[in-house]
Amino acid sequence: MNRTSNSKWWLYTLLTLAVLVVGAPFLWMVLGSFKSTTELRQSPPTWLPEHASLDNYTQLFTRLDFGTYFFNSTVVAAVVTIGNLLFCSMLGYALAMLEFRGKKALFAVVMGTLLIPGVVTFVPLFVLVANAGLIDTLPGLMLPFLAAPFGVFLMRQFIMGLPRDLLDAGRVDGAGELRIFARIILPLCGPALATLGILTFLGSWNNFLWPLVVAQTEETYTLPVALALYAKGQNSTNYGLLLAGATVVVIPMLLVFLGFQRRVIEGIATTGIK
Repeated sequence: MNRTSNSKWWLYTLLTLAVLVVGAPFLWMVLGSFKSTTELRQSPPTWLPEHASLDNYTQLFTRLDFGTYFFNSTVVAAVVTIGNLLFCSMLGYALAMLEFRGKKALFAVVMGTLLIPGVVTFVPLFVLVANAGLIDTLPGLMLPFLAAPFGVFLMRQFIMGLPRDLLDAGRVDGAGELRIFARIILPLCGPALATLGILTFLGSWNNFLWPLVVAQTEETYTLPVALALYAKGQNSTNYGLLLAGATVVVIPMLLVFLGFQRRVIEGIATTGIK
């Protein structure tokens, strides 16, 4: 009993330290959003604000066209997420359940793209978007990311675990592949779809480099781009405004993750990704 208690004590201690290490930057961000720039620059720094103020949030919602940036980020993240849920699940179903020539080669290509850093394809992708006339448009921010290799792999792994008897029963009843996919496969892919949806939404919501290059006017700025550009003044950076904006950007992601965290854990556990 003593050995068990000691092992649990060490486990709880390590977990507590891990939570502190992970949570400290977020706590500093939230508390810093209520400080002035002068207080943020003082040395030694302090955790709690000496004179808490909402000035940073007031500037955020009055100085910036916050509604437009929030709308752009929401639309881009939502469309990219829906596109990945649809196209990745369709490709995953084809690679998992259908037999066709070149299937193994196609899956090898999908896996190979996972090994290629995104920076390598950044310039070719920008050239394609520019030639299509989509620079400084919301479609230009969304279309290149409607299907991701990781999403295809995730959905394929999950669908491969589903019983093929269900598909055979659907075919016997005269259902086509599209109807089987929509009526049989998708309803069983809840955990995997939730996992893919959250990971895609978070990645799109936090995306900075691509919107920074493609969005060239304020009408198409997303929140991360707008905060980075407007928080930086001529001679210094307004860290209070930056922290307030970062806090507002984090809140939707936190709510989405907390709402679907059980589905995410279930999806990761059932797709063989350890």
